[in-house]
Order: sequence, then C-alpha cells, then structure tokens
Amino acid sequence: MGLYSAFDRLRPVDEGGSRSDYYRTEFRRDYGRLVHCGALRRLQGKTQLFPGFESDFFRNRLTHSLEVAQVAKSIALELNKSVSELRDDPIDVDIVEFAGLAHDLGHAPFGHNGESALDACMKSFGGFEGNAQTLRIITRLEKKRLRGDAPGSAQAFGIDPAGNDYRAGVNPTARTIAAILKYDHEIERSRAAGSPLSKGYYASDAEVVAFTKENVLGPKCKTRTLKTIECQIMDLADDIAYSTYDLEDTFKAGFLNPLDLISLTPEFRERVAGAVSKAIPGFTADDVRDELIGMFQTLVSAGSGDEPLASAIAAYQSAKETASIGYARTALTAEMVGEFVEGVEFVFDPNCPPLSIARLGGATLRRVETLKHVTYEATIKSSRLKIAEYRGKEIVNTIFAALSGTDGDALLPDDFREQFERLVGEENKKRLICDYIAGMTDAYAIEFYARLTSENARTIFRPL
Repeated sequence: MGLYSAFDRLRPVDEGGSRSDYYRTEFRRDYGRLVHCGALRRLQGKTQLFPGFESDFFRNRLTHSLEVAQVAKSIALELNKSVSELRDDPIDVDIVEFAGLAHDLGHAPFGHNGESALDACMKSFGGFEGNAQTLRIITRLEKKRLRGDAPGSAQAFGIDPAGNDYRAGVNPTARTIAAILKYDHEIERSRAAGSPLSKGYYASDAEVVAFTKENVLGPKCKTRTLKTIECQIMDLADDIAYSTYDLEDTFKAGFLNPLDLISLTPEFRERVAGAVSKAIPGFTADDVRDELIGMFQTLVSAGSGDEPLASAIAAYQSAKETASIGYARTALTAEMVGEFVEGVEFVFDPNCPPLSIARLGGATLRRVETLKHVTYEATIKSSRLKIAEYRGKEIVNTIFAALSGTDGDALLPDDFREQFERLVGEENKKRLICDYIAGMTDAYAIEFYARLTSENARTIFRPL
C-alpha cells in the first residue's frame, strides 16, 4: 500500500461532471472548496491572541491559519526533497495545505474561553470541542453539498420535515478528512458538570470517522489510532506558527521583549518548565533559561563589561529595538520558522505509510515547546487578556441560555429557525444552537449579546 490509495468521498453525490477532472486532483478540489467556505471567511473575525478591535495589525484566526498552511506546506516540501522513501510517493501538499487552513474552522468566538463556555452548556448533549467542530463543519455544516438521496423537501435547508439530515458539508475525500482528525476519540454524549474539556469527535460523527478509517487505513493498520502524516505535519506547523508568530505579536504589543525573556523570574520559569515537561519529561526551569538565552542573547548587545550601567543601557536599547522595529521582528521570526521547519524528522512506516511519523527533532522540540509556553504564560494568562476572555465567556453563556429558553428559537435567523423546527430530539436542537453560536465572529457575538441585554441595541432593520 502506498501513501495514497483511496480517493472516496464521504457522500455519493453528483460532483459536477467531467469538466474539472482533467486539471486538478480530488484533493485540490477539496482545497478549492475550503477556500470558498463561509466558515473560513469568518475566521477573520475571531481572536488569535489579541482581540481584533485592538488593532488590525495583530493576527486573527484567518491570518494564523494562512501561516499554518504555508508552514505545513514548507514542511511537506522539505520532507519530500530530503527523505528517500518519499521521492517516488511524496506527501500530497494539497492535503497538507487543506489541513493547515482548516485546522481552526471550529473555533468558537473569544478563543478557548468561548470553547469552554460552549462545552459547559453542552455537557449533557455531547459537549463542544474545536477540533470536533471542524470535522462537523467540513462534513456537515458548510453549505456546499447535500447527499445524493436528499429529497426535494430537504433541498432548501438540508433537513427534511421529518428531521432527516442530508447535509454533506464540502463532501471531502476520506484522506482530507483524516488530515484534520487530530484526536481519534469519541467524546461521551453526557459528562458531569465541571468535567474537563474532552478532545475528540462527536458521537454523531462516528459514522464519518468509521468511513475515514475504512478508506485510509489498510488491513495491517486498521486497529491503530488514526493520525495521518498530513495531520501530524499540520499539528507541527500549528506549534511552530504559535510559538513564533504569536511571540512576534507579543513583542509588537509591548508585552515582552528579548531582554524580558532571558531575565524571567525563577517562579515563571518553573511554571513554563512544568508545562513543557508534559512533552519533554524532566524539563527544568534551568532548561527554560538555557533555551531562551541560546535563542535571544545575541539580540541583546550588552556592550563593554567594564561599565555595568552602560552595558545595561545598551542591552535595554537593543532588546527594545528588536521588539519595536518591524524589520527586526520579521527577520527574527523568519529565521526561527526556517530553523524549525528544517528540524522536522520523518520516520517511514512500510507497513502503514499513512501513519508514518513526522516529529520535531530533540533540539527543535525544546525550543518550540519553550517558546509556546512562555508566550502562553506571559501573554494569554496575563490579567489584561484574561479580562477580555472572561467577558467572552459571559457573552456565550448568555446567548446560549436565551436561545435554549422557552421560544428561544424565535431569536434565531430564519434558516436556522427552520432547521431547528425540523430537527427531532433535544440533543439535535441543542447542537444546532451550539453550531450557530460557534460560527459567530467575536463582533457578531457582542452585537447579538447587546441586542439581548443593552438598552441601546442596534436597529432591528440590521439582519441577524
């Protein structure tokens, strides 16, 4: 079995005739459909690190996804060129790019606090998780394809009056689905209040996962956990982008500069080491310090050691310039990304090529994990961002409560309201409300919240 052996699509539907067959592969068609997705466009209105209303300079979920797709493609091209087993059967860069671009489609508004709020609301109905929502979007929610057996009564809304769901999303190929399936684990339909977020896929999508495994994995590897080489590359690219480009935004925002990084307190380094040690057992606070010094000490020119005050001033000015000058920040992140891409290792699995291993080499892994968790501790957990996140959690909870209440479906847009009325069962109806909120941009969620709670809400003539 080669690296690619199955091109089957999720649903047997009319795929548009032969006019598109001669110039692009099935995987390229999947990528083209993704680019035109409404869910992808809405990522421009979802927070990556800093809220979008603060400045249009900072990255949002869409620009982050574009960067992840580019880094993922670079990793695939590097491996295809350097690994002998991939010379005749290379990694398909269209699938890798799709995975990078799609990986955050399922993110709720307001980042991880929005995700945890929706999960709390859905604890008794299958929960909510961003990766599971991404799978649901591309295989069900995106308004591109219906199943081939969809009756006329389902054509307008994807669900017939009896509650049968014929939506097929972008109707992706099995291998493309596998590229975004990070966690081969079915989330429990009901979990206790206060239980932690469960990463995986919804029970309602178990059929999709079974189809994917059947088509992607050969007889020798059907019993193994599904995480394909393209999915692994996407995951690595996400970590690389997060650890470098989010740091660049952190420098621009004035939260940190290189001098801050190499002079972090022992207590701070201990917290970072505790997080890194989950990926690298035994990682210590001293290791954190050594990695940061190795990466940033050349950017902090201290001048002559004979004059301590002058050296301190020179170090401060050098660090400040690196953080504040655009050319310096860009050069720094470009160098890091290039180094990290070249640090990806590949282990070929001849018995199951789709599950071959892509991983960061030891030295690269140490640097990426250190940067990732330093940024998280210093920026995402800072009080300034935590206040913004807390407000987002309140907004999500309030909207969900309103839509789930008596006659709450009357507050939904017309198409969602029609689907709500057609669906059968409380779990399906709650899932539709969850889908609607998860698809909101930050600004739309704030506006909807204002319509529910503010004395000065927007005009009723602005459509939902």
